[in-house]
Amino acid sequence: MPQLDTTVARPGPAAPRQRPRRVGRIPLALLLPALLGLLFLVLPLAGLLVRAPWTTLPQRLTEPGVLTALRLSLLTATLATLLCLALGVPLAWLLARIEFPGRRIVRALVTVPLVLPPVVGGVALLLVFGRRGLLGSWLDTTFGVTLPFTTTGVVLAEAFVAMPFLVIAVEGALRGADSRYEEAAATLGANRWTTFTHVTLPLVAPGIAAGAVLCWARALGEFGATITFAGNFPGRTQTMPLAVYLALETDLEAAIVLSLILLTVSVAILATLRDRWISAP
Repeated sequence: MPQLDTTVARPGPAAPRQRPRRVGRIPLALLLPALLGLLFLVLPLAGLLVRAPWTTLPQRLTEPGVLTALRLSLLTATLATLLCLALGVPLAWLLARIEFPGRRIVRALVTVPLVLPPVVGGVALLLVFGRRGLLGSWLDTTFGVTLPFTTTGVVLAEAFVAMPFLVIAVEGALRGADSRYEEAAATLGANRWTTFTHVTLPLVAPGIAAGAVLCWARALGEFGATITFAGNFPGRTQTMPLAVYLALETDLEAAIVLSLILLTVSVAILATLRDRWISAP
């Protein structure tokens, strides 16, 4: 009669239990500078809110000078953003998709306005587009067009300092996009222009939108290049940052009100782009 196997299988060793990660005590040498850094960034904004003339704020917002500077700022920032879109998106595509000698140098030149003092940018614009500049003299003698100290000059100054934000954002979106869709369009006979307009642009539309918003916000807050290249003429070149600078000498409350408007716009921009730029994993 066959014998039954009564051997009992022994269970294998149990998997080690994962212990919850314990957050150690934060070193005081790190906590204290972190809190001081936070206070350094927050206290000036809090001071702006504390000193704001809340009781007369509605009347201040409807003053002619405030409304004129606000309208001019919104107009010039929008036009500068449109100019940056027309020139910056093709430039970003060139840097992201085309291999050519000196591409690193071109990318470095594109980012120079990010680190260049805005006043220096205004001087550079004067040397190029001024009446005696490299191109300005030709524009003046040939077409009678004068750019410095005009509203058009404000648009050029804002576009000069804001375009790198758009180019960097769009180039990053292009590098992160799946190029297989563009390759598939090319195999189906689409030329590069058709592929760009029907495939590439829809793929990177969120990146273009984010870059355009950052570009618009930077143009709205531009000061140094604007006052150097376009001057500070109310109703023609005096944007909100320039109005704040002028109001500090005569009317502090008006300067605070204008600053509050710019602060509100900045917070709105951050709230719009928080998921793309400042969210932590």
